[in-house]
Amino acid sequence: MKRSPYKFLGVQVDALAIPELNLLITESIDQDKKWIIANHNLHSLYLYHHSHKMRAFYAKADYVHIDGMPLVFLGKLLGFPLKREQRVTYADWVWPLMSEAAQQGWRVFYLGSKPGVAEKGARILREKFAGLQIATAHGYINTGVNQENLATLAAINDYQPHILMVGMGMPRQEHWILDNLEHIQTNAILTSGACIDYVAGAVPTPPRWMGKLGLEWLYRLFSEPRRLWRRYLLEPWFVVRLLLQEILSA
Repeated sequence: MKRSPYKFLGVQVDALAIPELNLLITESIDQDKKWIIANHNLHSLYLYHHSHKMRAFYAKADYVHIDGMPLVFLGKLLGFPLKREQRVTYADWVWPLMSEAAQQGWRVFYLGSKPGVAEKGARILREKFAGLQIATAHGYINTGVNQENLATLAAINDYQPHILMVGMGMPRQEHWILDNLEHIQTNAILTSGACIDYVAGAVPTPPRWMGKLGLEWLYRLFSEPRRLWRRYLLEPWFVVRLLLQEILSA
């Protein structure tokens, strides 16, 4: 699939709905390509403009889908023809993605979550999708050049996954992929955040109607206020400044 990204607020994103994202994974596997399929939301936008390492990661990404309805709203405000279905969060995508993986015989490796949580989520997915091949490793590892990280890479590569999902939260998951990219043997690499935490019930899944209205952040804030207050109450003011700069420079 040829990339035609939209560029606004200093970043570029691809207008992709779930069917197009599944097609991208199919293409990466059929063509035996190693593609990073990343995502942007308001939090990553803030991190991107404050971290050279995050900018380096996104420079490596092959596609960047939108994971946050506020970005769809802001893009539409700036004149881009974005649609609601082009906001894709893993709480929605994980189910059709795993269904497709089971049907196509794709092997999935999930790296992330606390010990025990990823395997619980994997069991739930195996029960729901017959024939699904999924292996896991928890994300509470010492990253960098050390035996624990090398053992994790070895486990991934021994499994020979078609899809590697890295769910360590931003920006840790992006940093890990960037640091280890040359040693990862897979096709599609996905930055999947708390995906398996939702599946396993370790983190409450926001009602899907709130996501469609751009209010999912409010549910998450009330669910985890101590961890997320800064992300949802302070960081958006920086994005407002970016928006005003873009409007005034138009």
